[in-house]
Amino acid sequence: MQVQRQNRFKAAMEVVRTELLAGDIWSTILRYPEELAPEMREARPGQFVGVYPKDGSRLLPRPISICRLVPEERTLRLVYRTVGAGTEEIAAMPAGSAVEVLGMLGNGYDTESMAGRRVVLLGGGLGIPPMLELAASLYGKAAPGSGQEVPSAAERKTAVTAVLGYRSAPLFLKEDFEASADAVYIATEDGSEGTAGNVLDAVRERGIRADVLCACGPLPMLRAVRDYAAEQGIPAYISLEEHMACGVGACLGCVVKTKHEDPHSHVKNARICTEGPVFPASEVEI
Repeated sequence: MQVQRQNRFKAAMEVVRTELLAGDIWSTILRYPEELAPEMREARPGQFVGVYPKDGSRLLPRPISICRLVPEERTLRLVYRTVGAGTEEIAAMPAGSAVEVLGMLGNGYDTESMAGRRVVLLGGGLGIPPMLELAASLYGKAAPGSGQEVPSAAERKTAVTAVLGYRSAPLFLKEDFEASADAVYIATEDGSEGTAGNVLDAVRERGIRADVLCACGPLPMLRAVRDYAAEQGIPAYISLEEHMACGVGACLGCVVKTKHEDPHSHVKNARICTEGPVFPASEVEI
């Protein structure tokens, strides 16, 4: 299910717009140069980029998942939480400024293999943003407000359902998902919107059926998704979030245990930043 891509680059991008979505959740839209268009067309949902702070004391890039790619506008949208000085600096970059970006990193979802199936996307917290590009890739590439036509359900033959889990309102990106999925369901921990509980509570309450599950979120959620998929006898693919240093597999700082032995190291480990972040749920020990 993982798709190896060799579309690595390091380039300056222009900050188009940054806005606060909710609490400490920010959205930054970057415009990439024309010469990067071929590499960006090869990008897949589930991949991520490394964004370099300008402060020289912070040498390592901050890994942020792709939230949305719009090739017609040459824009890359990143949605992230400010958790320290690096991400706070990124959120404060003014429109028109330049930022250095390392990409595309990691392996993403094989959307071609999902064609014609009922695909249910499960996003929890900061696992919600990368699910948007996956939803758009399965549903149709048009961005909200672009004026482009999205293929009909009959033309796509792929049913896309998004189940999004939040702690509480506001529900960031909800409207974007409504423009990129056949159905969107909400779960909140405090019960303020949708189903009271988590994404699997919403799946059970709504009687949602799937041929394929794709999920990104905190580890307890991903473990529950893995177990639910095994119980239902359906494939599940999860995107693991982990602290990363280099983002290119050199530091071995983001290793996960797997059921398969690596042919080079002869140990049952995989690097999330290179072999992942997307894995079949049944193949990783989390």
